[in-house]
Amino acid sequence: MLYQLSNGGCIVTVQDRDPDTVLRTIERHKVELLPTSPTFINLILLSEAHRRYDLSSLKIVTYGTEPMPESTLHRFHQVLPHIELQQTYGLSEVGILRSKSRSSDSLWVKLGGEGFQTRVVDDILQIKAESAMLGYLNAPSPFTNDGWFNTGDKVEVDGDYFRILGRQSEIINVGGQKVYPAQVESVVQEMSEVAEVLVYGEKNVIMGQIVCATIRLRESRDSRKFHRELRQFCRQRLQEFQIPVRVTLAENALHGERFKKNRGENADS
Repeated sequence: MLYQLSNGGCIVTVQDRDPDTVLRTIERHKVELLPTSPTFINLILLSEAHRRYDLSSLKIVTYGTEPMPESTLHRFHQVLPHIELQQTYGLSEVGILRSKSRSSDSLWVKLGGEGFQTRVVDDILQIKAESAMLGYLNAPSPFTNDGWFNTGDKVEVDGDYFRILGRQSEIINVGGQKVYPAQVESVVQEMSEVAEVLVYGEKNVIMGQIVCATIRLRESRDSRKFHRELRQFCRQRLQEFQIPVRVTLAENALHGERFKKNRGENADS
C-alpha cells in the first residue's frame, strides 16, 4: 500500500471481499492490479463472476500467502489469458522479496532483488535480508549463526527459479514417502463436483501418517459414493500412497476471512 501511494498510484478498497463485489469494483474503477490469494482465485472460478463483468482493464493478478494448486493456476490463465499472473513471496521476519514468475501459467518464480540473498539448504529456502527483524521476544533466534533466516519452505531449484512445494511442517510422511498437500489438492480440485479441498496428514501406527482430505462440494452427495469416485479419479493421476485415505465432507468454507486455507485446524500435531 505504501509503495503504491508513494508512486502516485490509486488504491481502491471494497466493503465486502466476495468475487462479485471485487470484480464489479474492478469494472467500475478500471482497476489494473489485483493482489489476492490462490483461494480467492479459486472462488472467482467457482462463482463464474469473471463472466459477468468487464475485466479488460485488469493487467496483473498477484497471488501468494499459500501454495497455488497448479490446476487452479492453469484454469484461471485459460479463462483470462490477457491477465499476467505473478507469484509473490514475503515473510514478516524479512519483508517482501521481488519476484518474477517464469510465465503466467508457471509455478516457477525468481526471488531476490536489492537487499536480499537466497540459498537452499537441505531443500529448504533460506533468506538473508537487510530489512530482517532482530528476533522474537523471549524465544530462540530463527536465524543461523551466519545470519540466514530459515523459511521452512521446501523448494525445488531450476537455475535462478524456485518452485515452492509447501511448508516443511505440512509435508505428510507416508511410510517414508513424502506427500505435498498442494499437489494432492491440485488433483482433487480438478473434479467438477469439488468447490474446496484441504489435504493434511494424520498419525497412523503402521504408516506413520496417512493422507486425509476435507472437501466442500458444490452440491450435496452421498459420501461413500463420492469417496469411491474420488479414489478412482486420483488413481489416474497420483501414486497410491498420495491418495486420501480418510475423506470428510464439509458444509462450511475451508478458508478464513483473509481467503487463506485453515490448515492449522487440521494439521497433525
